[in-house]
Amino acid sequence: MTLVASLAAQPSQSRGRAHRESDSGPRGPRDIYQRDRDRIIHSVAFRRLRHKTQVFVAPDGDHYRVRLTHSLEVAQIGRTIARALGLNEDLTEMLCLAHDLGHPPFGHAGEDSLEEAMAGAGGFDHNGHTIRIVTALETPYVGFDGLNLSWEALEGLAKHNGPVEAAGWALAEATEQFDLELDSWPSLEAQVAAIADDIAYDNHDIDDGLRAGVLDLDALLDVPLVERHWRHIVERSGEIPRDKMQRALVRDMIGTMVGDVIAEVERRVSESNVDTINEVRSAGRPLAGFSERLAGEEKALKRFLYRRLYNAPELIPVRVEAQRVVAGLADAYRSNPSLLPPYWQSGEGGVEQVRRIGDFIAGMTDRFAVAQHEELIGPVELPDRF
Repeated sequence: MTLVASLAAQPSQSRGRAHRESDSGPRGPRDIYQRDRDRIIHSVAFRRLRHKTQVFVAPDGDHYRVRLTHSLEVAQIGRTIARALGLNEDLTEMLCLAHDLGHPPFGHAGEDSLEEAMAGAGGFDHNGHTIRIVTALETPYVGFDGLNLSWEALEGLAKHNGPVEAAGWALAEATEQFDLELDSWPSLEAQVAAIADDIAYDNHDIDDGLRAGVLDLDALLDVPLVERHWRHIVERSGEIPRDKMQRALVRDMIGTMVGDVIAEVERRVSESNVDTINEVRSAGRPLAGFSERLAGEEKALKRFLYRRLYNAPELIPVRVEAQRVVAGLADAYRSNPSLLPPYWQSGEGGVEQVRRIGDFIAGMTDRFAVAQHEELIGPVELPDRF
């Protein structure tokens, strides 16, 4: 067993679930983390990801990523890294699949608008809402709300990006019921899931941006990390069709990043002298990440993507219209809660009702939000292309 593998989460040593469950009934040969993963896959929130934005809003092209395909791609990368390091693949996969459950319609544009609409009720953030979904809003079981995931699953979802210094109301409520130790680092599986997310969206957003014609390849080749890989492909393959070159670029960059992370985790773990999972949590820094050189190159790539893709002039009108839709729905439901389906109406009113409105809107797919706006308020004008 390698040093890293000795730090893997062990199902037999799990801290368990918040609600005791009976072992009666057919369960199959699955341990606690396998069951966590399966609960995510079979959840309503997971199915909704197929109609939620990744970069392009309600895209009309069949080949663009959405939250669901992104989550699957993150899971593939996460499992590859976990397997190479000897970590728990099922816990890693579950965290990758669930990490975006809390996103509202229209991606970050929708999140910004919902955050503003709920400012007087504690605000909104997608990470806290992911925890709210799996601990309260999904209700498939008798006797308790939520999916009753293991402590390690909830911990990883809550703080896969590191310790949480100021928990929002949704995360605070969840950790009051089942202390997730928000001031510590999470397991290596959660840290791997976080870096797998970065690897996936860095590369797949390049693919989608080039496919949509929003990204310019010549400008992209000014990014050192991209230029180096492009040059190696030319040296290896010669002149081949540009679309094949672009796909080879994405494959090669993912491979480079995955290999770098594996080597860097092994280096950091050895350097840190950690011997137990609890020492991983108290290490004071992440033990999974890019090497210093690749981290700098990846940051340069991210800066380029924010400037040329996420904030591209072609996408600004889309973002503005998406925010108008979310704000309009929030105002309509607050002004007249009877417009909500009965389940989402709160007899208490006030903050509780605003939070229920946030829950309802956050659960919407892009297309359902558009349909609701057109039914209750008026037309929505989103460019067909994006």
